[in-house]
Amino acid sequence: MSEIAQGRVMVNGIGLHVASAGSGPLMLFLHGFPEFWRAWRAQLEHFSARGWLAAAPDLRGYNLSDKPADVSQYRSRHVTEDVRQLGLQLGGGRPFVLVAHDWGGAAAWWLALAHPELLSHLVIVNSPHPYVFWREMTQNPAQQKASAYMLMLRAPDAEQRLSADGYAELWRFAFGWVSAAAMPEEERRAYVEAWSQPGALTGGLNWYRASPIYPPTAEDPGPERLTLRAQDFVVRVPTLVLWGERDRALLTGCLDGLAECVPDLEIVRVPDASHWIVHERPELVNDAIERFVSRKR
Repeated sequence: MSEIAQGRVMVNGIGLHVASAGSGPLMLFLHGFPEFWRAWRAQLEHFSARGWLAAAPDLRGYNLSDKPADVSQYRSRHVTEDVRQLGLQLGGGRPFVLVAHDWGGAAAWWLALAHPELLSHLVIVNSPHPYVFWREMTQNPAQQKASAYMLMLRAPDAEQRLSADGYAELWRFAFGWVSAAAMPEEERRAYVEAWSQPGALTGGLNWYRASPIYPPTAEDPGPERLTLRAQDFVVRVPTLVLWGERDRALLTGCLDGLAECVPDLEIVRVPDASHWIVHERPELVNDAIERFVSRKR
């Protein structure tokens, strides 16, 4: 097993903290909210031992990476460019495997849409395709209700509420439904340390504040202002979608009609896993990725 090294890479005018292990072709892992590189520790260990350079950044705003103050700096074009430049630097210009969860998945979908030539394979874990999520957020009341938490996270007082009692509220909000076996006390301490980095909680919340996709309300129509077409969001990269079906925030409706936007698509549904499938079923995640990337492009 390769030791996980910690470093810093300059991309797109900011510095990203990157954990990496091994050598070989690049497999890049992107976390979501409210996580950081450590979410992928089991994957870094697994794939670095199998001939990959496995790397996981703290995305902009998180943990030890730079945290732009302007909310607009968290829009999709900026975070996508971060990933594009990071992949080029670490991968030496060769097509790489991109694995992503939650908000990291949003950046990964956008990169696959804009620069399919950069990717050999795309692996998405419980993160909706942008067109499908817009459709669900504008047309599916169940998904609107499930996503209502996004309005709380966009609110000006979100930092105060979530940091209360030593970030106990944020831990309950994010991981209160996850077993102690999947997220033991050691993990809680590591996460609280990451959330406590100056500006880190605001940086993570700014991904929500910068997004045009959130539940519409009587006062704010949000995504209903947009008119999107599925044919404008076709991903031309071999794609595996892993989905824990017990996800309370992102419902399985996010899988409906996905093949219309992703012609080369494989979906693996995991009925007994939640949004946090990477923690709950790391061996299943590793096996599914390993099998998928063995395919020739």
